[in-house]
Amino acid sequence: MAPSVREAMEPYWTEHFMLPGQTHPGASAVAEAVEQAREQVAKMVGCEGFEIVFTSGGTEANNLAVLGLAKRYGGGHIVVSALEHESVWQAVESLSPRTWRIDVAAVDSQGRVDPKTLESLLREETRMVCVQLASPVLGARQPIREIADLCHSHGIPLHCDATQAFGKIPVDIRTLRADTLALSAHKMYGPKGCGALYVRRGFSLAPVLYGESREMGLRPGSENVPAWVGFGAAAKLVDRCVTDAMARMHELRDRLQDRLLSQISPAPRVLCQRADSLPNTLVMELEREICRIARRARGVVFSMPRSLLPADEGTRSLRALGIGEAELRRCCSFSLGWTTSQEQIDTAADLFAEAYDHG
Repeated sequence: MAPSVREAMEPYWTEHFMLPGQTHPGASAVAEAVEQAREQVAKMVGCEGFEIVFTSGGTEANNLAVLGLAKRYGGGHIVVSALEHESVWQAVESLSPRTWRIDVAAVDSQGRVDPKTLESLLREETRMVCVQLASPVLGARQPIREIADLCHSHGIPLHCDATQAFGKIPVDIRTLRADTLALSAHKMYGPKGCGALYVRRGFSLAPVLYGESREMGLRPGSENVPAWVGFGAAAKLVDRCVTDAMARMHELRDRLQDRLLSQISPAPRVLCQRADSLPNTLVMELEREICRIARRARGVVFSMPRSLLPADEGTRSLRALGIGEAELRRCCSFSLGWTTSQEQIDTAADLFAEAYDHG
């Protein structure tokens, strides 16, 4: 969590503990703080404040988008990209197979959904398309504007899980044109357990939780004021710093890649190496099983596919590229952040290469 975020949250744990809807003295100040946070998140997204619904995180935001639309229609057809997070996959899979049919949009070798391939899956009864903006595993970014225009030309809404993109690249809903967009605060140096769903003006969702009517009637329950204020502070930080952070992460990611390619023999294969990939993500396939390297490279934090069932997002994403089971065991991914230093990059590369040599 960023220090400025923690500082913004502090008073709402102690001094200003009222809920915004209460009539007690001081509650109005809390209500103002919540609405300021909403406006800060909206500014980062490029929308109006009333289009932001605060949630407990990206998972709830994805569930609200998928299940809220499904409840509105009652049945039909949904297209989901092969790279979606479990909160999208499992929400879709929870729908009754008697009333809902699901198709999966495959990706190419670079992790990209081809809009023409997606269009071939659309039907008259298609009620929703779900495509994430960027993969946390592969770094692959999707042509969301092109997909949104395609969906809208068929009268179909698009939900976009953008949780991984904020804080890494500039994101503007006016360019993307998705109907709903999921966000997560902790992905951008905000508090854990806090997120939001952008719901386009005039777009109708049904609530999936019940209680006192709050958050535009879409989410009941007491407002998590400290977290929402922290989310607003994080959004303000991202709005100001993301362009510079993106350039620095890109430079350091390329440095890590170059050092690993030069220090490991035979050189690893870099996956999803596109110019428009997320600037902080590097995924590689090596010649040796990654679990053997991981046992020795204990000073380096990286991700590797899960070998147990059910398959996690990393395993599913790599399989979607056409990676076989043997190759899967040789894959790993690295992620960088705003505070990653050149010294950390060089140390990580040296430790990983040494572990590879002895693995």
